[in-house]
Amino acid sequence: MTGWQWVKVVGNLVNLSTVAGVLVGVIGGARFSWGERGLVYANSYKLGFPVAGAFTVGNVVLSKHERSYFDEAPVLVKHEERHSWQYFWLLGLPMLPLYGVGAVISWLLTADPASRNPFERLANLKDGGYVERPIQPFGRTLMQTISVLRSRPKGP
Repeated sequence: MTGWQWVKVVGNLVNLSTVAGVLVGVIGGARFSWGERGLVYANSYKLGFPVAGAFTVGNVVLSKHERSYFDEAPVLVKHEERHSWQYFWLLGLPMLPLYGVGAVISWLLTADPASRNPFERLANLKDGGYVERPIQPFGRTLMQTISVLRSRPKGP
């Protein structure tokens, strides 16, 4: 690890975002291991939210996949590390509601929670596996959302 990565590790411990990430992983039944770049991998995460291949809280990168998922995706690891820096610069957990606001704004503009989310853009959309979608009229976004909701299977 570099000196700056050590600063991020300590900062995200002090601002409690990494502690929150560990708690989310424990609640989700994840298995923990040390990753590179000062990250902790929490694999085999069992909760269905959020819907993503991986997501970061502090320096903890959570995923429903096995450890090999990160070993085989160095670009994704860099993307998730950028999110860990966002927690550092935003002093921890304020990142969560701010990210949520960014996701809502992105959805309103594109019908996609990542495409215009400034946090995903700063972490490099492509590295995170996202596609940049164009801004579209809100009516189209609304119709796409209704279509997706109607196509979901109904619960018991």
